[in-house]
Amino acid sequence: MEFNNRVVLSIVHLLLIVPLFLYVGFTRANTPNWLYVALLTIGSVIVLYHLYKLVIGLKNKSSYVWVNAIHVAFIGPLLLYIGFNKKDTPRFAYELMIMLGFAAGGYHLFSLVKQIDMHPES
Repeated sequence: MEFNNRVVLSIVHLLLIVPLFLYVGFTRANTPNWLYVALLTIGSVIVLYHLYKLVIGLKNKSSYVWVNAIHVAFIGPLLLYIGFNKKDTPRFAYELMIMLGFAAGGYHLFSLVKQIDMHPES
């Protein structure tokens, strides 16, 4: 298996992002305070980075702009919302985190399997 950017991205999401989203979603108001600050930081970085990538992708007519658009319009703002509201975050936001955690897990596991299938060892 070749460790290209997509493989590394999938592994990072599977090992860090998915567990983070599921942890926050399941622990809800019992989430440690420092993690709310981390969510604010991560949300800010996601919005800024993916907004930049969205603009570049639109200029280059990339077929992956939908990924950037989802991060800018949905994932980043949700992290900012939970990070800002902290313990007062409504239940629906935590449940969205759980859904996003499972969705990201499925998507990146599928992507990883596809990458392995594309480069079978002889």
